[in-house]
Amino acid sequence: MNSVLITGANRSIGLELVKEFSKKGLFVYLGTRDLEKGKLVVKNLNENGYENIKAITIDVTNPDTIVAAKNIVEREQGKLDILINNAGISGEMPQNASNTSIAAIQNVFDTNFFGVISVTQVFLELLKKSDSPRISNITSGLGSLTLHSDPNWKYYNFKSASYGTSKAALNAYTIVLAYELRDLLFKVNVIDPGYTATDFNHHNGPGTIESAANFIIKHTLTDDSGPTGKFFSNDIEDETGISPW
Repeated sequence: MNSVLITGANRSIGLELVKEFSKKGLFVYLGTRDLEKGKLVVKNLNENGYENIKAITIDVTNPDTIVAAKNIVEREQGKLDILINNAGISGEMPQNASNTSIAAIQNVFDTNFFGVISVTQVFLELLKKSDSPRISNITSGLGSLTLHSDPNWKYYNFKSASYGTSKAALNAYTIVLAYELRDLLFKVNVIDPGYTATDFNHHNGPGTIESAANFIIKHTLTDDSGPTGKFFSNDIEDETGISPW
């Protein structure tokens, strides 16, 4: 049975991913900062027919929890097939370039950028033992420099000195990682679930968590001929879903 670890998975899109991967027959590690809350979520899922799910403590800003989570997965599975770096924060708004504090920017980067790197580097050892390793870094259209430079883009006025820049940095890191792993079996991509109504944005946005999760899974469960080092967005209105960087 293949396994998947999803960070920030106890609610919203992360939780929907847990459900969908469970239905597809994978063993799912539901990553959560609060293990007791995570266990309650798993109990509810089990009562509703979802199987092979385990809550696991992982705070992407706490290296000790990342290593402990890796040790659990290694002991139980021996490998990891899919890593979904979903955990993220928006930071306090507004985020003007002229006066957002360094501390506020660093706080968002610690989760959205450095946290992803920390988790990825620790779990690479287990991913390399998989026959079809996949890393999907969950990003945002607000991380596209090309779109943010286009006054005709529908979200052009949504500028953020912390959140958007952290996702742009994540996108850049993903390109470098995909290149480094290009000769192995890895598929490493950034995936924007689109402007989705979640707790994250006070349930604004036209997209549903079901659509967001299905889009992420579509571009994660690719075959060996699938793309790597790409930026997919659920807000791109063509069949490829490929977003400009």
